[in-house]
Amino acid sequence: HVQLVESGGGSVQAGGSLTLSCAASGYKYNDYCMGWFRQGPGKEREWVGHFDSGGASSIADPLKGRFTISKDSAKSVLYLQMDSLKPEDTGMYYCAKARPGYACSLQPAAFGSWGQGTQVTVS
Repeated sequence: HVQLVESGGGSVQAGGSLTLSCAASGYKYNDYCMGWFRQGPGKEREWVGHFDSGGASSIADPLKGRFTISKDSAKSVLYLQMDSLKPEDTGMYYCAKARPGYACSLQPAAFGSWGQGTQVTVS
């Protein structure tokens, strides 16, 4: 069965960096879009970025220059490098796998499998 396990979250001061990882198993990793989402306190879940099945990546415009998404296909791991962190980046960060037949999307509904999330707190 599909399993997504995030790690790497923590508490950092503003201006600091974190690298999140998402280890995937149970399916053909490169056949699906993989995305990162986040949900801040009292906010809706929002798209951060994704890697499509063709190998192209996208990052939300407000995060460009600070966040970088990458992957290691051999290890089936998705990464999110976060630099120059701000307090407004605080939230739970989730990785997700697109539903079969769905292309990459900014909408959480396009993703059918989610990790448990990893907390990022910036003070």
